[in-house]
This record gives sequence, structure tokens and C-alpha cells, in this order.
Amino acid sequence: MRSVLGRAALGVVSAARGVRWYVRELTGESAYDRYVEHLRDHDPDAPVPSRREFERMRTDRQETDPRQGFRCC
Repeated sequence: MRSVLGRAALGVVSAARGVRWYVRELTGESAYDRYVEHLRDHDPDAPVPSRREFERMRTDRQETDPRQGFRCC
């Protein structure tokens, strides 16, 4: 019985992680994490912008280049 409950709990945790990953990808939440990782790999001495600064840069880029993403309003 304990083994069955343990596997069920692991299944629920795994499903929750999958949903979290999907939602973060869908909303763009993970973009900042990828950007920071890229920045640290390619230029470790460069200052890392805050999440707010990153989102501002991303929004500005989207507004100036329509190929970067759809923005209706």
C-alpha cells in the first residue's frame, strides 16, 4: 500500500512540475531565466538586469519590431 501511495505522490508531483513548466513557457515567465543563463555563459562580467528591467527591454523590443511578438494594445 505504501509503495502505491508513494508512486501516486510521485506522479502528482511530476504532473505538477509539467504543468508549471508549461505555464511558465506559455506566459514567457521562463524567458528571464534563460536570458540570465545566456548572459552569464557568454559575458560573465556583464551586469544582470533585474526582472523588471528585462521585461521593459523585452516590451520595448516587441513594440519596435512586430516580428518579436504580437501586441494588440
